Amino acid sequence: MKKNLLITGGLGNLGSWIVEKAIQEFNVTVLTKNKRDINIPSDFEVVYADLSDKDQLSKCLKNKKFNYVIHAGSVNDGFVEGYSKLSYDVNAFGTKHLINIINHDFLEHFIYLSTFQVYGLYEGSIDENTIPTPKNDYGLSHLVAEYFISMSMREPSYSIIRLTNSYGCPKDYHSSKWYLVLNDLSQQAFLNKKIKLSGNGKSVRDFIWMGDVVKVLLKLLRLDPDNDIYNISQQEITSMLDVASIVQSAYYKYYGISIPIEINKNDNSSPPNSLAVSSKKIRSKINFDDSCKMKEEAIKIFKFLEKK
Repeated sequence: MKKNLLITGGLGNLGSWIVEKAIQEFNVTVLTKNKRDINIPSDFEVVYADLSDKDQLSKCLKNKKFNYVIHAGSVNDGFVEGYSKLSYDVNAFGTKHLINIINHDFLEHFIYLSTFQVYGLYEGSIDENTIPTPKNDYGLSHLVAEYFISMSMREPSYSIIRLTNSYGCPKDYHSSKWYLVLNDLSQQAFLNKKIKLSGNGKSVRDFIWMGDVVKVLLKLLRLDPDNDIYNISQQEITSMLDVASIVQSAYYKYYGISIPIEINKNDNSSPPNSLAVSSKKIRSKINFDDSCKMKEEAIKIFKFLEKK
């Protein structure tokens, strides 16, 4: 008999990837604020509530019994108006509302999707023992949410995931995440037959495929929680120019046309000396293949945009 799983933010960029796989194993309920037309089967229940609205959330989840929760709902678009307040209302206090409202009598494992930006570091070596020093509201609001969880959920019942930069083809044409690097560059290639970088291409990030993230989350969900924190990362860095070159190669493979890459020659910034985000801790529990899937995902984005 399938167990009950609540996925907050389940119609979002990563949430929709989680839902697509989770419906094969669980009775899934998706909590979302807005209606969206996502490109996945609809074999799940959808309930509508704003995480920041405690009364609305309570009414929405009243009398529901969940064995598992994957809390992926948050606001991450730092450029939106009023983001500073919104980030704490949703990411921090929205998390507090959720853990106070859900029925803990049936709860076996609560997974919170945080971010590696709680560390506030963009170079050097990072692991779970690195002291968090967030540098923006996005990172700090997630760190506050982590504290709310550890403060409110004493018994072994949760896991906190600090995620690096996940990538994968969107499942919603109206997604707000087209600004993400792979999405943006693939869309540029599709629409303009060229790729234009805003910088010199030297900046680097640790990218992790959403498919790997989902595999880890669903496997971790079934393990006994230990109230611990885990990084999920590829443990490798990729420059923006390298991502652009991958998209360029994907475009040539799919369309047979070579497109140019333009960089901002006025950008004289230098890349960080190094960046190493360790995920050895989670890998000691769960094995996963984290080979780069950017080329395949870029082609999926081309096909996705063709359908639109």
